[in-house]
Amino acid sequence: MKVAHYLRASIAAAVATIVLKTAAWWLTGSVGLLSDAMESFVNLAAAVFALAMVTIAHAPADEDHPFGHGKAEYFSSGFEGLLILGAALAIIWAAVQRLLLPEPLDRLGLGVALSMVSSAINGGVAWMLLRAAREHDSIALEADGRHLMTDVWTSIGVAAGVLLVSLTGWWWLDPLLAIAVALNITREAWGLLRRSIDGLMDRALSEAEQAAIRRVLAEHVREGIRFDHLRTRRAARDKFCQFHMHVPGRWSLWLAASRRAAVERALSQAVPGLKVTIELLPQSVEPAGLQETQEQA
Repeated sequence: MKVAHYLRASIAAAVATIVLKTAAWWLTGSVGLLSDAMESFVNLAAAVFALAMVTIAHAPADEDHPFGHGKAEYFSSGFEGLLILGAALAIIWAAVQRLLLPEPLDRLGLGVALSMVSSAINGGVAWMLLRAAREHDSIALEADGRHLMTDVWTSIGVAAGVLLVSLTGWWWLDPLLAIAVALNITREAWGLLRRSIDGLMDRALSEAEQAAIRRVLAEHVREGIRFDHLRTRRAARDKFCQFHMHVPGRWSLWLAASRRAAVERALSQAVPGLKVTIELLPQSVEPAGLQETQEQA
C-alpha cells in the first residue's frame, strides 16, 4: 500500500527531528526551540495514528461497511488537529513561565544549526507527502504534509527569533516567540478539525467535479432521455454520485441498461474513481417519496 509507505517515511522523519530539536533545546535552554521540539512529538503521534487509519481506510468493503472504510482518514486529520491544539496549550504554559522569569540562552549557534537540519528533513518529507496526497487523493497524507510544512516555517521563524535574542540581549523575546508559534499552529489545528468534521458530514464533490458530471449528463441527453435529482458525496478518497435516468417506457430493459452502462463509463472517465449509482425510471414516473415532497412544497 503506497500511502502507508509515505506515512512510514513521515514517522522516521519525526523521530529524527525529535532528536535534533530536543538536542537544540537542551543546548540552548530556549523555550522557542522547546516549542519547536514539542511540535515534532505531535508530528510523530499524528503520523502513527494516520498510518493506523489509512490501513483501516484501505480495507475492502464488508457486510457491516458496504461502502468501505474510507472515512477513517478523516479521524486521522481530526486527531492530528487535537494533538496540535494540545501542543499549543503546553507551549503557551511553558512560555508564560519563562516570560515571568527570563533566563539567558547558551550555545545558540549550534542549537540553531540543529534546528535547521531538522527543518530540511521536514521540508523534504512534507513536499513528498503533499505530492503523494494529490496523486492518491488522500486527506491523511495532505493533513500530515501540511502540518510538516507548517513546522518548517515555524522552525525557520524560531531560529531567526532566537538569533535576534542573542544579538539584542532581549531574553523576554524568546518566550514571546514561543507564544507566537503556539498561536500559528493553533490556526493550522482549526483548519484540520474543520475539514475533518466537514468530511464526516458527507460533503458534496468539488465544483469542478460536479461540473464534469453535469457535462457528461448533458452529452447523453437524447429525445426521451433526461436526468434529475443528482447528488454527490465524498468519503476521503472515495467519490460517489447518484441520480435518476428517465427513459421512454416502451424501451426494453436491455436497451435501457445498455444506455445506462454508457453513461457510467463516461462518468468514470470524466471523474476517476467515481462510484456511480443510476436509478432507471420511465419518462413520466417519479419515486413516491419525491412526489410527496414536491406536493408538500
